[in-house]
Amino acid sequence: MLTQLEQRILEFIRGYIAQHGQGPTLTEIGAAMEIKSKGTVHRYVQALTSKGALEHVERGWRGIRLANESQLHSTTLPLAGRIAAGHPIEAIPGQDQLDLGELFVSDNRFALQVKGDSMIDIGILDGDWVIIEQCHTAHDGDIVVALIDEQDATLKRFKCLPDGQILLIPENTDLSPMQYAPERVRIQGVLMGQLRHYA
Repeated sequence: MLTQLEQRILEFIRGYIAQHGQGPTLTEIGAAMEIKSKGTVHRYVQALTSKGALEHVERGWRGIRLANESQLHSTTLPLAGRIAAGHPIEAIPGQDQLDLGELFVSDNRFALQVKGDSMIDIGILDGDWVIIEQCHTAHDGDIVVALIDEQDATLKRFKCLPDGQILLIPENTDLSPMQYAPERVRIQGVLMGQLRHYA
């Protein structure tokens, strides 16, 4: 069990690694936590290591890593350039990286797996994963996760009618829009991205 300060230090290290790709120094941890003594910071980091929250994978303090993340695959892929979906273009490998974590991961985002075919006309298929940014309001045209009657969640295009009624519009020509009184609909988030895996 971590103390409150240990938890804060761990969260700082997690954020630092996510932003910089390496661990912070003791000085940087101390500055962030307003701890002047390197020895005190060192004791906290050692405590986190002994509790299994951190581990050293290289020499020096930049080599500290989150223990549970050292076993996960990297969320970074080589970015080889662009490819045409129309006329062919030359694919030239680049040196950049595409960080999927930076693209999709945030404290206020979550993933859902799509079940059903109500959004197929805009390319959201059964089995796809959608990345949702948590929020409680939406603009006309947003694709939202809407909770209806505090029971059923659905992914639909949002529209607010002039009389205040809410229209949840499927993107499937075989299906009809659903209209609800505003008190029956609670917005849980807005679509930010989509993933599909081809086995």
